[in-house]
Amino acid sequence: MAKDNQLLLEQLQATFTNNEIVSSVISDSDELTIVVDAKHILNICMTLRDEEKFSFEQVMDICGVDYIAYGDTEWSTEAATETGFSRGRVSEKDKRHQWDQPRFAAVYHLISYKHNSRLRVRAFVEEDLPRIDSVTSVWKCANWFEREAFDLFGIIFEGHPDLRRLLTDYGFIGHPFRKDFPLIGHVEMRYDEEKQRVIYEPVSIEERNLVPRVIRDDHRYMSGNKE
Repeated sequence: MAKDNQLLLEQLQATFTNNEIVSSVISDSDELTIVVDAKHILNICMTLRDEEKFSFEQVMDICGVDYIAYGDTEWSTEAATETGFSRGRVSEKDKRHQWDQPRFAAVYHLISYKHNSRLRVRAFVEEDLPRIDSVTSVWKCANWFEREAFDLFGIIFEGHPDLRRLLTDYGFIGHPFRKDFPLIGHVEMRYDEEKQRVIYEPVSIEERNLVPRVIRDDHRYMSGNKE
């Protein structure tokens, strides 16, 4: 039987101080998320693994999140659908989310097989130098996840035994999952017959802004041809 998330939350609040757990929430889908101070991530994760009442034996995933454009998009699907349109434009003054947290976050998804429970842990890191302690000493499988988050978001996991790029090439520039990374990239790669090797060159295509468009079939948008 799965542990009740309200009970788990009470146990977490009784174990950790307000300086360690900054906030917590149980979603409508009964998912428990806690936001912790990044300075305490290693000690918190060790406690979550070792304390019998928690027993989070495994980290299922570690990912990065970039909140740079959170709440700033001018297209909203959910609200517009309620008004009868599939998509609709949201004016600048109609922002539904005002973001006042750091830009980047490291998110940990933990599972306890003993208690049949799950927990999401979020830790915010600063934009200028996104650093947080590695948890590879707590869960060995964190090695792969932290390398992925470093590669895609540029989050540095201090203490990681081998923090190298994982998915991109050795000479790759930038971090492709950051929201300000250009869709066309910075360089392109091709094999050069004369040099007999792979070379990198500046991208040869121009970046475009793809603007959603609604095509209507009523009389206002019909062609001017008349029979």
